[in-house]
Amino acid sequence: MATGWAKEGAVQEQIDASVEDAVKRSQSRIPAGESLSHCADCGAEIPEARRVALPGVRRCVSCQAANDETEARAVAGYNRRGSKDSQLR
Repeated sequence: MATGWAKEGAVQEQIDASVEDAVKRSQSRIPAGESLSHCADCGAEIPEARRVALPGVRRCVSCQAANDETEARAVAGYNRRGSKDSQLR
């Protein structure tokens, strides 16, 4: 079902592109390399079990949770189509 000037399947392409962006963003956040023995933020020791389970880990659990919360608030959805109202502002 095409709407207005949009081509057939444009809505699904928009959804697919949004999902692809989210996957790429998540993959870029996966740590790599050697784990740190102490947290990069607070200096607390990172337990060996965490370092083994998550290779490349850089933060303790509490600092990572705080960082995840901050990043989650920073990422906003992006309306690829835009609306007439947003274009008029």
